[in-house]
Amino acid sequence: MRARAGRSHEAATTEVEQAKQAVRERVWRLLEDRGVARFPGAWGRIPNFQGAEEAAQRLASTEEWRRARVVKANPDRPQLPVRARALAEGKLLYMAVPRLAKPEPFVCVDPARLPSRPREAASIRGAFRYGRPVGLTEMLHVDLVVCGSVAVNRQGARVGKGGGYSDLEFGLLREFGLVDDDTVIATTVHPLQVLEDDLPETEHDFRVDLIVTPEEVLRAPRAPRPPGILVGHLTARQLEAIPVLRDLLR
Repeated sequence: MRARAGRSHEAATTEVEQAKQAVRERVWRLLEDRGVARFPGAWGRIPNFQGAEEAAQRLASTEEWRRARVVKANPDRPQLPVRARALAEGKLLYMAVPRLAKPEPFVCVDPARLPSRPREAASIRGAFRYGRPVGLTEMLHVDLVVCGSVAVNRQGARVGKGGGYSDLEFGLLREFGLVDDDTVIATTVHPLQVLEDDLPETEHDFRVDLIVTPEEVLRAPRAPRPPGILVGHLTARQLEAIPVLRDLLR
């Protein structure tokens, strides 16, 4: 775990978050205006998009996907086809508990133990019904991380929906040695979400290696990754609400 000194972190975070929010609102509006946002809409979330199934299929065509045996994926709707495909192909799937609010902050869905169709088990409700909660010390090393994005650029910088949980999840996995520099990070998005801009970032943000749209796979240059949980970036609210962070800092 790393602390941060120097310039006020709160002031810097506010500045970066304002810039990120401007990017989010621009992309949400663009997806809605172009009619490519699916139910339940783009605003305030990782946007579901037309072509999500095709993007999942294109991701599954990559060598990085074929090599992966353990996948950690975000629970958002546009990545449901990715999660379903992982289970259908016999990959072990991890999903985070919403807001990391439980002492066992992840759910493990084992395709060998599914009594139902993979798509049902890949939904949020299905994962909790057919999977089991796991702590970080129980988990296997992750070969592929799939994250949702509101926006991403060709250098792999991404902007999420604003909760900060993807970064915390990655930091926790890194802290426990469950992801490393060889773990591939991918995102599936609509082409309109791929921007040419330099996107705002902080030290706890991670970049993706693969940007997958329904039409193409973009490979970003590998960038340094956060070393784990950056203690100086945690808020009092996060420490109060996330049991695993409290345990980690004891």
